[in-house]
Amino acid sequence: VQFVESGGGLVQPGGSLRLSCAASGFTFSNYAMSWYRQAPGKVREQVAGITHFGVSTNYADSLKGRFTISRDNAKNTVYLQMNSLKPEDTAVYYCHTMVDFFGFWGHGTQVTVSS
Repeated sequence: VQFVESGGGLVQPGGSLRLSCAASGFTFSNYAMSWYRQAPGKVREQVAGITHFGVSTNYADSLKGRFTISRDNAKNTVYLQMNSLKPEDTAVYYCHTMVDFFGFWGHGTQVTVSS
């Protein structure tokens, strides 16, 4: 199982970014996917999740309405659209899945929200 995250960078408050996570090494469409983030000095927290066909999604309460998770099973890719970004959204963002009771993580992509 491998993930390659991309799309992070430096953005001003109020701006937007779209993260991508390209997956390989497993049957992507069979598994739910999640995005997590970890800010400096803080524990890693789940940002959003999506079921294997994208029928259901869930979000951290503080992020509802600003972030949108989606997936394209034909491209083995999960996305995180982030709007109205705030400085407190600064973190490394990771994609994650559970396959056969094992958790797998990407290497992460840095998102920095600053003026």
